[in-house]
Amino acid sequence: MTRLAIVRQKYNPAGGAERFVSRALAALSEQGDLEVSLIARKWEPLSGVTAIAVNPFYLGSVWRDWGFACLARRVWRREKFDLVQSHERIAGCDIYRAGDGVHRHWLHLRRRVLSPWQRITLQLNPYHHYVKWMERRMLLHPRLKLVICNSTMVKKEIQHYFNLPDQQFAVIYNGVDTEAFHPSLREKNRQTMREQYQVPQEAPLLLYVGSGFERKGVERALTAIIPHRAVHLVIVGGDKHADFYKKLAIGLGLMDRVRFVGAQNDVKPFYGMADAFILPTLYDPFPNVCVEALSSGLPVFTSLQCGAAELLVNGENGWVSDALDVPAFQHNIGLWLNGVQEWPLLQEKARRTAEKLTLTEMANKMRECYQRLM
Repeated sequence: MTRLAIVRQKYNPAGGAERFVSRALAALSEQGDLEVSLIARKWEPLSGVTAIAVNPFYLGSVWRDWGFACLARRVWRREKFDLVQSHERIAGCDIYRAGDGVHRHWLHLRRRVLSPWQRITLQLNPYHHYVKWMERRMLLHPRLKLVICNSTMVKKEIQHYFNLPDQQFAVIYNGVDTEAFHPSLREKNRQTMREQYQVPQEAPLLLYVGSGFERKGVERALTAIIPHRAVHLVIVGGDKHADFYKKLAIGLGLMDRVRFVGAQNDVKPFYGMADAFILPTLYDPFPNVCVEALSSGLPVFTSLQCGAAELLVNGENGWVSDALDVPAFQHNIGLWLNGVQEWPLLQEKARRTAEKLTLTEMANKMRECYQRLM
């Protein structure tokens, strides 16, 4: 029996990384040869998983991450686990799952949308210096045996910045519950959900799901539908600046065809009411929402800076363009609208793309990694 510890600091029900960890833990705990423990500040109850609470006091983000890293490391050394897989940047783990991507690359992309003053503020922020330092220390630590990336994009970024060899990587895409996220959601939810949110039954409807509206491109999604007067947009997710985006939609003259519905415990009915999915994200290693959409039979509009773009072929199961190229998003939406007779085929190919990305397949690939290391 292999004793595996998975480390993730916090749980946010709306967070894609947290939802991945919950799904991975549930799938791994079903493997008879793995005893899975979770080291975290707090988490939802998970059957078959031993939770170890590590919740030291902190003030500020640097202290928060550093304090958790120190105590988590102390716990896994005390418990003498066979393998430690960290989903946080903590030096000394056996396996690092790079679900959050490469921080210095995110900062590079972030500068594209900042003013000169904001770039100076970004440069002076001590938290970013801490994360870059710990990221480098962890990835070059002699104990690190394997980096699990959720996209080839992230693997290439790590190799670009840290020059790690191919044999130190495994690329394992996020799994999705292909039975829960299924094209049948359309039949179950389309009519009732559109009635509830006052969306015309025949209107082309794009769906956005995610928190962090600035990074994930809510403003770009709003701007993308301006020329297409028939298109409606439903935005699912919470953000502390949500009122700004609502005012923006009003200013753009879009409020009659945009719905902000806030964070939702169950997003499946929203996939059922939509015709396609949009995520013009500035940086996303591999968002769960994209595979949920594909599994639900929705073609996906996303960016080159999104790991899920690796699954897409323009015009077949979605469209890809640069995150900041709003005219390209507008053009691609136009192509989608003009090919309405091809929508059933698009939906079928979207579903087919996700069918191989099951939770069981993801757990089996991770288990193979553990067996190889042991």
